[in-house]
Amino acid sequence: MDACRADTSAEIAAVAARMVVEEGMEYAAAKRRAGKELGLSARAPWPDNAAMDAAVREYIAIFCPQEQAAELQALREVALVWMARLSEFRPHVAGAVWQGTATRHNDIFLHLYCDDPKSTEWALLDHKVDYQTGSVTGWRGEPVETLSVRARCDSLGQWVLVHLMLHDKDDQRGALQPDAQGRKPRGDLRALRALMDNEDPHPK
Repeated sequence: MDACRADTSAEIAAVAARMVVEEGMEYAAAKRRAGKELGLSARAPWPDNAAMDAAVREYIAIFCPQEQAAELQALREVALVWMARLSEFRPHVAGAVWQGTATRHNDIFLHLYCDDPKSTEWALLDHKVDYQTGSVTGWRGEPVETLSVRARCDSLGQWVLVHLMLHDKDDQRGALQPDAQGRKPRGDLRALRALMDNEDPHPK
């Protein structure tokens, strides 16, 4: 990539990163809107996910490090509650809440592994929890059945969405394969607790 295209890619990433942090947008949607705002064509040098990760973390470090850290902590605490509640389904947290870039605008994504997806619905009914059914795109690009619930986050003074992505129990073997940056794309209850214990809750 030549210098001009590299500069354009970096500009897209910077604009998209603001949307990701301030609005909770997904990378793909944020890049499309950033390109539209910048008046770029479909042939623009779109930043990859690694570049977006870097831009998002840079935006957080510059504009909202303490606020974002507090909001991330609050969302992770909600994730812990639901992971403990649904422990029989071997939950793994993923997305921005796991990777550490989430703000109050992000949803929580939990991957569950079970013999029968209906058993998750029965568990929610046992807890008297209302849910909505739907689907999202999985890590292999396939549609994954999802149950979405609203959870109260008192620390943020708002409700957040928790999406329960239902997988066959055998899918767990591929769930912890490192991503393109060599990072674990999701973590179980113990891993999330360890992550929270080891991170500085008050970054400078």
